[in-house]
Amino acid sequence: MFPLGTVLVPGMLLPLQVFEPRYRRMLDDCLAGDQTFGVVLIERGSEVGGGDVRTSVGTLARIVQAEQLPDGRWGLVAVGVSRLRVTSWLSDDPYPRAVVEAWPDLPGDLDAEATANAHAEVLTLLRRAAGLSRELGLPGAPLDLELDDDPLVAGYQAMLAAPLGPADRQRLLAAPTLADRFELLVVLLTEQIEVLQAELAFGGGEQ
Repeated sequence: MFPLGTVLVPGMLLPLQVFEPRYRRMLDDCLAGDQTFGVVLIERGSEVGGGDVRTSVGTLARIVQAEQLPDGRWGLVAVGVSRLRVTSWLSDDPYPRAVVEAWPDLPGDLDAEATANAHAEVLTLLRRAAGLSRELGLPGAPLDLELDDDPLVAGYQAMLAAPLGPADRQRLLAAPTLADRFELLVVLLTEQIEVLQAELAFGGGEQ
């Protein structure tokens, strides 16, 4: 397991510099095995040195590129594959380990019509947030952003495109069903749009 200060979303690329001896050991074992490891968000504490408090919902990552540097450090790129749930944490010796289970994304009450409506509403809010961010001189998603027709992929794309912090992304990752995720996306995006509008009203943005 690799606890980090960021949320790995399935489909997202994760570049890492691995320098701690315990994680170098972990990477050696991963590369000798199926080249996967789990990523969870650190709720409190630091990813360096241990003593952190970790979430119980994370993402399975697969290594797609790895290069060891002359000083023993590793530079690697992994990609998020699917959700996982930690059922119990094991000893951190020689590195963080846990018993995990796959946690597939179930649709919930999203039928065809509800899926189309949720897809359209989230896309509209994402584009609105992107436009406001640009007015403020902030980075944002493309104004012509499109989401995949597959609601699972679309939900994860929206998580990456939305101007949200790690705590909110973790809430979205841990949403029990796709219906819950889209509902929470609407709430969080609406709140973020209100914040951006307030900043504009009070003279925010580039001068």
